[in-house]
Amino acid sequence: MAYDQEMTVEERLERAKKPGQDAMKMHKFYGGKIEVVPKACVRSFDDFAIWYSPGVAEPCKDIAAHPEKVYEHTWKWNTVAVVSDGTRVLGLGDIGPEAAMPVMEGKAMLFKYLGGVDCVPICLDTKDPEKIIETVRLLAPSFGGINLEDISNPKCFDILDEIRRDCKIPVWHDDQQGTATVEVAGAINAMKIVGKKLEDAQITVVGAGAASIAISRLLLATGFRPENMCMCDSKGILNQSREDVRGFKQKWDICMKTNGAGKEGGLKEAMKGADIVIAASKPGPGTIPAEYVDLMADDPVIFATANPIPEIWPWEAKEHGVKVFATGRSDFPNQVNNSMGFPAIFRGVLDVRAKSITDEMCIAAARELAACAEEKGISEDYIIPTMSEMDVFPREAVAVALKAIEQGVAGLKLSRQEIFDRAEFMIKRSRGLTSKMMDDGYIQDCSSLFE
Repeated sequence: MAYDQEMTVEERLERAKKPGQDAMKMHKFYGGKIEVVPKACVRSFDDFAIWYSPGVAEPCKDIAAHPEKVYEHTWKWNTVAVVSDGTRVLGLGDIGPEAAMPVMEGKAMLFKYLGGVDCVPICLDTKDPEKIIETVRLLAPSFGGINLEDISNPKCFDILDEIRRDCKIPVWHDDQQGTATVEVAGAINAMKIVGKKLEDAQITVVGAGAASIAISRLLLATGFRPENMCMCDSKGILNQSREDVRGFKQKWDICMKTNGAGKEGGLKEAMKGADIVIAASKPGPGTIPAEYVDLMADDPVIFATANPIPEIWPWEAKEHGVKVFATGRSDFPNQVNNSMGFPAIFRGVLDVRAKSITDEMCIAAARELAACAEEKGISEDYIIPTMSEMDVFPREAVAVALKAIEQGVAGLKLSRQEIFDRAEFMIKRSRGLTSKMMDDGYIQDCSSLFE
């Protein structure tokens, strides 16, 4: 979506409100966004003797004798669970498991439509890390992967580490690895637009939650230098004088490794001289005051990714000289959102039965995303592919799967072409199913809501 210079501020604000207004109508109309339907044939009622008792006993016995056969006889090979306790939902905070369900259903819908991955939303009525860990462990046999979502920090770090330690399937926290993957892809191309090298760029990260810490880690692994990085939380710049964060391991690591310039103070001081600001913090507007943008380096870049409202509106940033501006929203240019990451990453992971999702696999996905956009011609309003570009997702899946094979964490060793063909088929099949159901009326037409 191109940045419209002709619209008034009032018109821009009204347009920004529209997705939420439409969501209230359409969620109630459909009563949820996903459902479970059979994918096996039912030629007659006699087939239920195959799909259920007595015939089903044979694949059960086969799996009991050969546990890996569960990937051949059941949906495990293509199914993930998205699990949340509802304690950090979008920018809404701790709103509880029931209120988190629309987000988790949306996640499941994106998994299916963009990646051809079946997904079950599971919202847990507990905030206890140990209960979350134990519940996910107990659920794991039913799924090929686990996507942790919208769990508050710092407990999200320990939960992820504990589950990954002994789970036999890939587990990741999308607010960490997923967000970081897409932000890195955008940063790679944004630096190309402004003609700056990654290793020379001064970068400020606003916010110090799960997303920001993971973004920082992946940015450093991609080529940004720790001495050129500055992170700022709600209390100020992270540096070695911040004794208040010693008990937060991930934050203290940032204090020890970054901020070579020895910056002190708050957000204003953190943004001074920055080439790129990546914010994953408190929803705006006004979290980043527009006048602070004037303190940045020439041709500055800002990623304001808080949901549902970015830390600063794009038109404000542009008026203060920002060259490249990105948000997490689909109704503005340059959406650096997890939707360009997790569906394809899990597609690749599932297709080679990877046991984990490593940082190297995320970087492979980020570089492939950046390359896809660059091949089509990057610009100030196009630094990363969009959800409408279906060809991107199989390519990203291939990059992830090949890296998993290279790192020795894949259960299947397939060729590049085999991975691509499989991913492309699954993604096309999913989109085709949705179109067919809309055409045939099994997904009801909602146009009457807007008459």
